[in-house]
Amino acid sequence: MTHVLVAGVSTRAAAESAARAGFAVTAIDAFGDLDQHPSVRGLAPLHNFTARAAARAARTVECDAVVYLSSFENHPKAIMTLAEGRALWGNSPETVRRVRDPLILAEALRRRGFSAPEVRLKPDTADVTADKWLVKPLASGGGQRIRCWDPATILPPGCYLQELIDGPAGSVVFVAAGGLAVPIGVSRQLVGEPAFGAEGFEYCGNILTAALGDNAQEFSRDEALVEAAGALAQAVVDEFGLVGVNGIDFIARGVEPCAIEVNPRWCASMELVERAYGLSVFEAHASACTFGRLPDFDLVRARRGAGAAGKAVIYARRDVTVGDTRTWLTKHESIRDIPRPGASISSGRPVCTILADAPDALTCHGALLESASRLYAQLEAWCA
Repeated sequence: MTHVLVAGVSTRAAAESAARAGFAVTAIDAFGDLDQHPSVRGLAPLHNFTARAAARAARTVECDAVVYLSSFENHPKAIMTLAEGRALWGNSPETVRRVRDPLILAEALRRRGFSAPEVRLKPDTADVTADKWLVKPLASGGGQRIRCWDPATILPPGCYLQELIDGPAGSVVFVAAGGLAVPIGVSRQLVGEPAFGAEGFEYCGNILTAALGDNAQEFSRDEALVEAAGALAQAVVDEFGLVGVNGIDFIARGVEPCAIEVNPRWCASMELVERAYGLSVFEAHASACTFGRLPDFDLVRARRGAGAAGKAVIYARRDVTVGDTRTWLTKHESIRDIPRPGASISSGRPVCTILADAPDALTCHGALLESASRLYAQLEAWCA
């Protein structure tokens, strides 16, 4: 049995997918969730998680292959440390450096006829004005520390300016090998929603959208966006030589996806792909990286046979010490990433993930809101 080590801020979903696919799995992350798959060996959680620290800790584990998750994409040297002496199932450090460079990405996409926001490393042009630009960390993740640009301030070190694009946030996830991409999911992103304890541009979930039904015009626009997102994925793979599972965050302007950034690793919406379509995403990742084999998967057909699947990250609204979360294990279809009983969680930190299924995206979002309300009531009781 192939032994795989999975490392990242949160490993539960990817490690679970790997275990179900028949791999022996060791995981190292920041949380040590109570609902980690029973066959997964979890190392002691790194509560002050860094990719470098996780890579060092992983060196103590004998394994055949390694897979990195968030936030390794911002730390190519940590990927090198993690992969030393074992197979790397994922993109190389050099590939990660290139695809995560906002200037290189934007220029490459525009050269290929795709939409991308303008990028400035310095606010030295006359068109860099308020309300048009975002300040983003070069080592970005989950929408953290992104804010609107104030021209009266100094651009912080390690940050850049990206043009603010209006429209709904989305993402496409795909499997790549041999210069080809197979899209496996297109989702709406949930960003900064107070109902889930998020603010600003903070990521707080995804809704894997169902194919629209009776309205022919809406159906046509929906299909066109999915097709365009797949073409965008293919262009990025062709340009950067990505392998395995990856994702692209975008802003939808009508049926045109404007690419914001590439996540060259397992993405949060991939467990929704498994939930809605039954595709083993980790198996697809391993096959692509090991054999250059892509899944026989048709996203358009899969969407027409499934409803909407959603997830939301619940952030603590104030400091809380959780009670007996073992009761949440009985709700494993709707509550995941469960903290251990007695865990202290600071305000603004993630508590858990909630999941929902529904016939359409609107109903799915409503179900997530209802679940969030119930969870916050319990958290408030624990704070009392």
